[in-house]
Amino acid sequence: MCVDVTQPVPAALTRRGVLAGAAVLAGTVAATGTARAAGPAPAPAASASAARARTGDLVIRGGTLLDPATGDVTEDAVVVIRGGTVTAAGRAGSVRVPDGLPVLEADGHWVLPGLTDAHIHLSTTTEARAALGHGVTSARSGSTSFYQDVALRELARHSPALSPRLRAAGVFVTPALGDTVLADPDLTPLARSRDGVRSAEALRRVVDVNAARGADVIKTRVNERAGLPDQDPLTQVYSHEQLSWIVAAARRHGKGVLCHSYSEQGCHDAVTAGIRSLEHGVFVGERTLREMRRRDTYFTPTLTAIAGLAESPDPVLAERGRTFLPVLQRAVRAAYELGVPLAAGTDSSGGTVDPVGGEVELMHAAGLPALDALRTATTGAARLLGLDRTVGRLARGYAGDAILLAGDPLADLSLLRSPVRVVRAGIPV
Repeated sequence: MCVDVTQPVPAALTRRGVLAGAAVLAGTVAATGTARAAGPAPAPAASASAARARTGDLVIRGGTLLDPATGDVTEDAVVVIRGGTVTAAGRAGSVRVPDGLPVLEADGHWVLPGLTDAHIHLSTTTEARAALGHGVTSARSGSTSFYQDVALRELARHSPALSPRLRAAGVFVTPALGDTVLADPDLTPLARSRDGVRSAEALRRVVDVNAARGADVIKTRVNERAGLPDQDPLTQVYSHEQLSWIVAAARRHGKGVLCHSYSEQGCHDAVTAGIRSLEHGVFVGERTLREMRRRDTYFTPTLTAIAGLAESPDPVLAERGRTFLPVLQRAVRAAYELGVPLAAGTDSSGGTVDPVGGEVELMHAAGLPALDALRTATTGAARLLGLDRTVGRLARGYAGDAILLAGDPLADLSLLRSPVRVVRAGIPV
């Protein structure tokens, strides 16, 4: 769970260099025409040429439109997207359709806004395209080792058909940085610290470097990892005071903190230190959940990752997964009943991208009604990312991100795993 330390990228990076590299990469990939998203083979698109499609103008016509915000269902719907933004949506005949726009026929399909994965580790363009293929059009990074997520965010801005819209977390604020100290020259002095990244100065340094490199959020931890058999995920690695230093440093840059957590005491320390969202949180207790509700702290349980442990060939991890999953399901149900805001996140990493639709199914299995489970990957996750006026709905002024499904997701949430088509900023991918 959570990104492994990987080898550094071969080129030297400067703070602006990663952004410039992303711009070059965007132009190169777009020019070579390799921007095919992973996932089901697309149905014949309508009348749009590739050049016209890149303008982000599209009409989605004839499907059944579901608005997660209200639960309203509109049959024979039309969604008009101009320049990547929805300009109109409603029943056919009530929406004016400009002449000459490409048309994506959606007859027999349900049309939903693109999904959001609120905890995913994207380090390559291949992973980014795989996420798009699963219908993820927006995401929040759970950190990368060498600022690849910052570059992917810029790639997404230049060429939206190549990557989800991304909130980058930069590098992990963790006691042992390993080779991540090579991600930026200003991190290298931390390598000589015998205690690791634990002092107020060291913690501030990592946060400050992240902010300088363009991170949108800060990722830290309070417990060891569940995905490594030689670590005890109930062991606490940062105190309440240390977490407070991290949160204060992040706030000076106007950024929130997401925190990897498992033990109840660790969860409570993280929440009361002022984090924005609790990640994993298997053993979070009622006192902490009530505090989360009071503070409007989000819970991103990453049920997909915990369930995945049970399938591990390692007996320690498999037993951990089997033990943790029912505990986490009860925590999710308790959080929902108490009114704690929930967001869907897969914690995908290492080249494998799990469908966030599977996380929505697991939310439902934990006790959320189907519509509320869907909201954890649409309107709820959008609010966590600060994008609630941009994504999560197909309504006027929102991003032209959409997925087409073979049937009614509220009757069968498994349909979310395999979108028939994906549209990103008005571009079928």
